[in-house]
Amino acid sequence: MLRHEFQPGRLIAGLFLTTAGAVYAGAAGGLWKTPWFAIAPLVVTGLFLAAVAGSVARAIRRRSGTERD
Repeated sequence: MLRHEFQPGRLIAGLFLTTAGAVYAGAAGGLWKTPWFAIAPLVVTGLFLAAVAGSVARAIRRRSGTERD
């Protein structure tokens, strides 16, 4: 039994932000060179996809009637 409901938007946002942090840390540590503007599209894309996934999940929950308050 799940302790909480699955939230795909938060999962996607977390994955993209973790990836952005790893890219930044690798560039700061000298492992590779990353342009200064490369992080912004990664974060914005992740937040956009998280919003889409959250909206779809909410619509599915609303339609099936299993939404909690």
